[in-house]
This record gives sequence, structure tokens and C-alpha cells, in this order.
Amino acid sequence: MAAQDGSEGLGMDTEVGLKELEVLCDGASKGDAAAAAEEASLTDGENSSPQVPAVSNGEDSDEGKEMVELKIIWNKNKYDLKIPLDGTGAKLKEKIHTLTGLPPAMQKVMYKGLLPEDKTLREIKVTNGAKIMVVGSTINDVLAVNTPKEVIQQEVKAEENKKEPLCRQKQHRKVLDKGKPEDVMPSIKGAKERLPTVPLSGMYNKSGGKVRLTFKLEQDQLWIGTKERTEKIPMGSIKNVVTEPIEGHEDYHMMAFQLGPTEASQYWVYWVPAQYVDAIKDTVLGKWQYF
Repeated sequence: MAAQDGSEGLGMDTEVGLKELEVLCDGASKGDAAAAAEEASLTDGENSSPQVPAVSNGEDSDEGKEMVELKIIWNKNKYDLKIPLDGTGAKLKEKIHTLTGLPPAMQKVMYKGLLPEDKTLREIKVTNGAKIMVVGSTINDVLAVNTPKEVIQQEVKAEENKKEPLCRQKQHRKVLDKGKPEDVMPSIKGAKERLPTVPLSGMYNKSGGKVRLTFKLEQDQLWIGTKERTEKIPMGSIKNVVTEPIEGHEDYHMMAFQLGPTEASQYWVYWVPAQYVDAIKDTVLGKWQYF
């Protein structure tokens, strides 16, 4: 009888244990299923989220606009770019930044001279397939080269304020007293024009010899040519450009390119047409911004 009760008790315990085990397993299965459902829900949520559209360089918004195809040349690399003909030079710089990674403030963009930011490509007569030259360096390079240049410009300007007008100084009078060269280029007082496509000629240097200036934009060089030889000078090495109108002939300037740290390194050119003075300074020195 006792054995029977024990067996009966054991059977009841076993039955209860099995039921508990079943409940636990069932709970675990339900938990796994819930976790799986939650993971699937999250996955579906991720898959259903809108994807970030690819960068289109603004082409989608340019639909219907008259476009122009350009060849961008920078650092010996060539890039194809399509941009609205009515886009400005500033907009072109933004596009170049997208292509090259070169910040707009670090770009010197050349198309028949330094490209103006406030004019449209149509206004400056950019044609389909035109080559756009871009010159630019890293921020570190610009700071290393141009920070001293900025300091030198300030020092030179302060020094100039203390002196009499340059055209009255003896060293310059001996050249200016020769008068205007016979083949001097036409000048326009008070005007500002882009650099011509031909070299600037018909000018004198400090020794009274004929000199011409050629701006090799694609090489970022200034070529100073005389009868004897041609000096090829990187524009980045020119520390400053000093100019002053010639008294009695204010439609012409005398101009110096400072090739070293002191005034002794200035290369003087006389009878520069006034309308090109600003374009020369902008092309040689650029318009850099510091960060």
C-alpha cells in the first residue's frame, strides 16, 4: 500500500514537473518568437526608411536651363563639368569644390584671366567645351607662403606712406624722363579691364630697356621678357605688387613685382596701361581668405 502511494506520488510529481517544463519551453519559444518578431520589425523599419539620394551636382534642379560643358584642369587632373550658362563664377567654384575637394576660397580660377565671381558664365562668354584652369594649394601651403606675403605688403605700404611719390624719386626719374615709348599700348584712365590674351608690351624696365609681361595662367607663372632673355617666375613666389600712377600721365602706372623679402628685389616696369593694373594684381597675388 505504501509502495502504491509512493508510486502514485511520484507519478503526480512527474506529471507536474513535465507540465512545468512544458510551460517553460513554451514561454521560451514565445520569447524567442517575440524577439524574432521585434528584430524583423526593426529590420523592416530600416529597410523601409528613405535612402539618402546620391549627389547629383545640382543637375536635377538644372532641368530646362541652358547648360554648358566645361573641362576643369587642376593639379594635372582633368574633370568634366556641366553647369548652367547663367551660373556665376562663385557657383562654378562650388562645383569645382565638389569635384576636387579644393575649397572655393583656395581656388584661383582662370578663363582668359582671373574669373570674376559676380558675373555669369554667359556674361564672360564661356563657350561649350572651354578649358577652365584652376590653381590652388592646401590650407597649410597657403598659410606658409601667403602669411609672410601679407605681412610684407603691410610693411611696404607703411614705408611708402613715409616717402615722396615714387615717380619723383631719382632712380625712377631717369627712366620716366625718356618719355612714353613709341610702341606703348593704349590706356584708359579710370577703367578696369581683364588681362588681354596677348602679352603686355611697349614698356620699359629699370635700366630703360624694353620689357613685356606674359601671364601663363595654366602654369601659374609670370614671364618677364627682355631682348636678352625671359625670366619665368612662379606667381606664388611674388611677395607683393606695388603700383603708382605716373604724374602727368595718370592713365599709365609704374609697377614693381617684389620677388624677395626686401625692396632690393623689386623688378620695376614703367608705362603699364592703367586699365590692367587691378587685373595684374589680382592675377599675381590672388584673393585669398584665411581660416
